[in-house]
Amino acid sequence: MTAGQVAGLIAAIAFLILVFFIGAFLMKMTRTLGEVNKSVKTMTEDLDVISKHAEDILANANTLLDDVNHKVATIDPVFKAAADLGTSVSELNSATHHLTGKVKSTAKRTATTSLFAKLGESVVNAYRGRKNKD
Repeated sequence: MTAGQVAGLIAAIAFLILVFFIGAFLMKMTRTLGEVNKSVKTMTEDLDVISKHAEDILANANTLLDDVNHKVATIDPVFKAAADLGTSVSELNSATHHLTGKVKSTAKRTATTSLFAKLGESVVNAYRGRKNKD
């Protein structure tokens, strides 16, 4: 065997080893891609299920929102009536304060008039008593 033949044999062995390692790498890569395909398929199926559940939840949320809006519309007049009642009570309170003020002022005038009437009566009685003595 000549040096050229030995070099050719070494190159052939090196090429054979390279082909073997590339084959092993490709086999591992094929298995990995197969697992990735299974994972993607499983995730797609799971995503479909999640999407269906999300649609159901959104439909229920829309139904619930419509129900709440209907009930709020039903209750709205009650709140308006309560607000009107609050306004009426406030107006009644103001009117009561005003009336109390008028009653107080009338009571003061009445007390003053009563005092003057008693004073006048005393003066008249004193005058009559003096006139009767004369």
